[in-house]
Amino acid sequence: MKKSAIRIVLVFLILLGISCRSVKKSNKTFDTKQNEVYIDSMMNNALEKGFFPGGQIVVGSKDSIFISKNYGYQDYSKKEVVKTDDVYDLASMSKVLGATVVAMRLVGEHKINLDDKLGDAVPVYKNTAIADLTLFELLTHTTGLKSGITFYQSLLSTSDGLPFLNSQKSENYPDLFDNMYVNKNIVYDTTYLSFEPKDKYIQVYKNMWLNPEFYKSMYEKIALAKTNPRGNYLYSDLNLILVQQMMEAKTGLKLDQLAREIYNELGISKIGYNPLKWTSAQDVIPTEIDNFFRKDTIKGYVHDEAAALLGGVSGNAGLFANAASISVLCQMLLNNGNYQGKQVLKAKVVAAFTKSPLAKKGIYRGLGFDKRKPDAFYNKNDFGHTGFTGTFFFLNPENNRFLIILTNRVNPTRTNKLMYNDNFSPKIWKKINQ
Repeated sequence: MKKSAIRIVLVFLILLGISCRSVKKSNKTFDTKQNEVYIDSMMNNALEKGFFPGGQIVVGSKDSIFISKNYGYQDYSKKEVVKTDDVYDLASMSKVLGATVVAMRLVGEHKINLDDKLGDAVPVYKNTAIADLTLFELLTHTTGLKSGITFYQSLLSTSDGLPFLNSQKSENYPDLFDNMYVNKNIVYDTTYLSFEPKDKYIQVYKNMWLNPEFYKSMYEKIALAKTNPRGNYLYSDLNLILVQQMMEAKTGLKLDQLAREIYNELGISKIGYNPLKWTSAQDVIPTEIDNFFRKDTIKGYVHDEAAALLGGVSGNAGLFANAASISVLCQMLLNNGNYQGKQVLKAKVVAAFTKSPLAKKGIYRGLGFDKRKPDAFYNKNDFGHTGFTGTFFFLNPENNRFLIILTNRVNPTRTNKLMYNDNFSPKIWKKINQ
């Protein structure tokens, strides 16, 4: 045999060995009992220490569910235990499981392209400083837009002329919001806000409707929000609000309609925007006691204020779901867009969105998906997202694992960051990948 032929055979054998080793690794047996004991311990400790009142956890692979458990209560009154059908406010997980999944579908269908420009798709931005931003930049958070805008505060004022918030509790500032106290003399702008239904007004809370004329000022503020160098990474809620606007302009359909088409194909019903339209209030987990804007315990309406102003349907937040529904999305993604024989998303699109296209620049973000620089908790190919309310989901395509953790750690207040200080979710993610 010629030397060149021998070399080819040797290379083939080496590659075969590598391939076999990787298959062995990816098919490593999941020790359900050991991992369940660990998760039970972590959850019971978290509940005892007040990380959150309760939660749902699902661990699985592309074709199996290993662990699916509920823990604790809906809130600290301990009147309602957490049930499988209960839905949580996903917060920024909506960026992926709503807007990004829809973008993946539209890109695969050639209804929108990653190099499409914002100003070309959405006329209101045509002659603005952000007109040339592309869908790719929006999804990778490399637009230079600031992290967010507190739009709702322009709808408020105080009758005494004093600031909204104060660091000290007093007669004028009796109620806590985050780590500040709220002025008791908050006044709402009735030019834009109504506390009873009005024709063409958008419902933003159970007793609050918004004049859609307010959106003009929102869009003007977004158009002026480019405060950082384009091409650098800065996570921003505004990016996904603009992704939503691009997709709606391109299709003529609303984000919730586009997302519902996908969820229906997957056969999942405990997921969607504005949950009181499709599930009972009893099955919706409450979030924060909002003493500032809505003066109520938020339940059945989105926690995020910007998403609330957009009627509960937003690219940055607004989705509610139970862990079981999200697990179907995870299995579809691990199966390269296929679920039970149906190609829901194009495989090449799933591959493109879940990679880190800007890794050479030190930007590990995927397209929409959160990805991390490899460290003690995360591997290079892991992808997923987290949410402000205490939600988490990540997938590891190398060893065919996913983890979903849903909690309402903002109940009763967003000041509770105990689960983050403890690296609670990353620890469980690390454990199930061992």
